[in-house]
Amino acid sequence: MISDNTTLKEEFKIFYKEHPSKNFEDLVEKFAIFGGVGWGDIDTSKPSYELIEKLILKDYNYIRNDVSDITGGAPLYHALLSAVAMGDGKTHSSYKRAKLEKEVGDKAVVELVDRGIIRVEKPKKEFTSWSDDEKIDNKLYFTTPFLRFWFAFVSPLFKGIKGGDYSEIKKRWQNREAEFTNLIFTQLAHELIKDIFAKEDPIVEISSYWDKEAEFDIFAKTKSGKIILGSTKYTNAKVKKSELTRLQEFAKKANIDTDIFVIVSKKGFSSELKALKGENLRLFTIKNFAKLVE
Repeated sequence: MISDNTTLKEEFKIFYKEHPSKNFEDLVEKFAIFGGVGWGDIDTSKPSYELIEKLILKDYNYIRNDVSDITGGAPLYHALLSAVAMGDGKTHSSYKRAKLEKEVGDKAVVELVDRGIIRVEKPKKEFTSWSDDEKIDNKLYFTTPFLRFWFAFVSPLFKGIKGGDYSEIKKRWQNREAEFTNLIFTQLAHELIKDIFAKEDPIVEISSYWDKEAEFDIFAKTKSGKIILGSTKYTNAKVKKSELTRLQEFAKKANIDTDIFVIVSKKGFSSELKALKGENLRLFTIKNFAKLVE
C-alpha cells in the first residue's frame, strides 16, 4: 500500500506520472492527501473532498486494516500519530495532545521511526545563545503524505465514518484544508530549492528552523557556506514586501547572518516585492514545482 524507501520528491514525481496535471495547485493539494500510495485513476481537477469520500471513506474498512498492519495498531501509537498530524509536530505538544508521558512518548517515537512512519528532525543550535539547560523540542514528521492525512482526518473520526456518517470529516477538511496542505507545500519547496541550487552552489543541508525566538519555513546551507532563510506562503493572496521585512527582522533576532532570502508562494508576489528580486532575494511560485517532475 505505502511506497517504501522513496523520498518526498520521488513520491511527488511518481504521483505526477500516475495523475498528470498542468495545474500544480491541484496536484500539490491532492498529493498532500493521497501521496505515497498507489491508487487508481485520480482526476486531480475534481474537488478534494469528492475524491476523499470516493477513494478513502467508501473504502474505510479495507484501508484501516492496511494502516493498522503498518503501525502495529496500538492505540497509543495512533493517538500520537493523530497528535503529530493535527499539530505542529513538536514533541512536547504532541505528547500533551496524545496524553502521553514523555518516557512513553519517546519509546513510541523510536518504534514509529523504526517502522518508517515518522522521522525526527532536531533543532539547529548554532545561531542562538541557548543556556546549557535550555531544551528546544525535536519535531516529528510523517514520511508519507497519505498517512498524515489519515491520522489528521480519518482515524480521529472513525466512529462516524465507520457508520457511514461523513459530516464531521467533511467539516474538518473544509476548515483546515489550506493549513493542512501548507506543510507538504513547504517540504516540496525544500526539494525545489535543492534542485535550483544544484549547479550554482549545491545545498548541503535544508530543513525548517525553530528556536525560542523565531521560526522559519526554510533554512539551508550551501556547499560554499552561504546561509539561506525563507518562508512559504500557501495562501490565495500575493506576497508583499512586508514578508521580506519580517524575515529580515526575525533573522536578526535569531542572530542568523543570512546571505540569501527565499520566498515560495502559491499565488505570486506584489510588484514592489518582485522589483527587489536578485542574487540576495529569490522568489518562486508553485508553477516552479514543474521542475520537480522533469
